[in-house]
Amino acid sequence: MQAYDGYFDNGHFITKGKLIEIPCKKRVILTVLDEPIHDDNDHLDAWLEFIDNIKNIHDEPVSEFERVKFREVDI
Repeated sequence: MQAYDGYFDNGHFITKGKLIEIPCKKRVILTVLDEPIHDDNDHLDAWLEFIDNIKNIHDEPVSEFERVKFREVDI
C-alpha cells in the first residue's frame, strides 16, 4: 500500500510536482480535504507571461542623449 499527498489539477493527481500514474484495476481510497493548496509558484504564470511580453517588445533602441557638463554653484 502507498500513500501520496498532493492535489488534483485538470483531472491529474500531482504530488511534489510529479504526475502520479495509478495502475488500472487497483482499489483506491481518495479523501478530498476542505483546504486549498498553497503553491509556492502561485504567481509563476504571471511572471512567465510578463517576461514573454518583455521579450516580445520590438522598439527601436533609444539614441544616445546629448552629454551635458554640470558645474557646482555656490548658493
